[in-house]
Amino acid sequence: MTMTRVRRLFAALGCAALLSGAAACGTPGAAGDGKITLTVDDFGNFGYKTLLREYEAAHPGIRVVERVSEFTAHHQQLTQRLDAGEGTGDVVAVEEGYVVEFRNRAGDFVNLLDLGAGAQRTNWLPWKWDATLSADGTGQLGLGTDVGGLAMCYRPDLFKAAGLPSDRKAVAKLWPTWQAYIAAGHRFQDADLAASWTDSASNIFNQILAQEPVGYYNRDEELVIDTSPGVRHAWDLTNDMIEAGESAKYVAFNPQWLAALQGGRFATLTCPAWVLGWIQQNAPATRGQWDVTAVPGGAGNWGGSWLTVPKQSAHPREAYELASWLTAPEQQLRIFTETGNLPSTPKLYSDPAVRSFRNPFFSDAPVGEIFASAVTAKPAQYLGLHNAEVRKVMEQKLSKVEIGKLAPEQAWQEALAEAEAID
Repeated sequence: MTMTRVRRLFAALGCAALLSGAAACGTPGAAGDGKITLTVDDFGNFGYKTLLREYEAAHPGIRVVERVSEFTAHHQQLTQRLDAGEGTGDVVAVEEGYVVEFRNRAGDFVNLLDLGAGAQRTNWLPWKWDATLSADGTGQLGLGTDVGGLAMCYRPDLFKAAGLPSDRKAVAKLWPTWQAYIAAGHRFQDADLAASWTDSASNIFNQILAQEPVGYYNRDEELVIDTSPGVRHAWDLTNDMIEAGESAKYVAFNPQWLAALQGGRFATLTCPAWVLGWIQQNAPATRGQWDVTAVPGGAGNWGGSWLTVPKQSAHPREAYELASWLTAPEQQLRIFTETGNLPSTPKLYSDPAVRSFRNPFFSDAPVGEIFASAVTAKPAQYLGLHNAEVRKVMEQKLSKVEIGKLAPEQAWQEALAEAEAID
């Protein structure tokens, strides 16, 4: 879940080095009060701040510390801490782009089936549960938090200024396909406003690719970029958008991108469910400026995470109980209404609290209905062991095309070569 870049803590320095390091390793009585301290390592906005205080109140013998890191650094630190044999939190979030990597080292994590997780299996979408099972199905690495149902955020004021319809239903009709989305961008650009049609090529590319049944890898862990029509389809469409001058050429989530978001310098933004919480937290002054509608193609998922319990935890039972509580349907529903992170519990998609939920920050958009409809129709795309690394390569090459440093075909060939080197 994907991403407030808040702080970076390097627990691999060792639990004994600092008092906070001792607390992070679940040392009982670290503050002299006899409590067990559990550390939750995550990134972005999981919506846990209030929930963790409530959990502490209901469990007087437990203290919970949340450590929030930047998205990429969080996963790099987890690898480093696992390799070092110390420093992980007791409960650690893993995002979908990295889940296969850590699933392949399942021996470093507690098998949650041994602690009773199997009895809760129906709490999650089948593909969400299966994604963190060991290859032989005898181990479960994580409990699902959110999923990233796809949608499109847009600025009604900029649409009106460009002579485009601004009502969310009419906007959705503008782009039943990505080709239609790009065509609508032509009309917007012709209005010659001080804003671009969209923020970046990589966000468009990732969202188109998320709708494809096959991405970078097949289920045999074979890199299939050059043979998978879906990847080339997403690449070509994104380059059509770049060639039309519709991208503002920002790197998503960096300071310049955030300033552009706050300043209304682009009119559309691909919005997986977790992005809503990110905007609310990082750009509060944009309240009421954005609306949300269906994404071109209508369905798909981009993002979502799981909570794991590394074997380094001194209190695996307590850590599992905390993770189980945080991912229970009741908490997932509450997090959704407070942050926008879409639950991975399928029974909630028909719950009136989800289906009827409108987000006041985003012009009262019916985000519950939009996101639930998108994620239930998603393709079962397999994400390979090196998916995150390959995605980074593709994003970097598209960025160079955006700024005129590479031609699309040259960028494609370089991306293929670098992806194959990773594999």
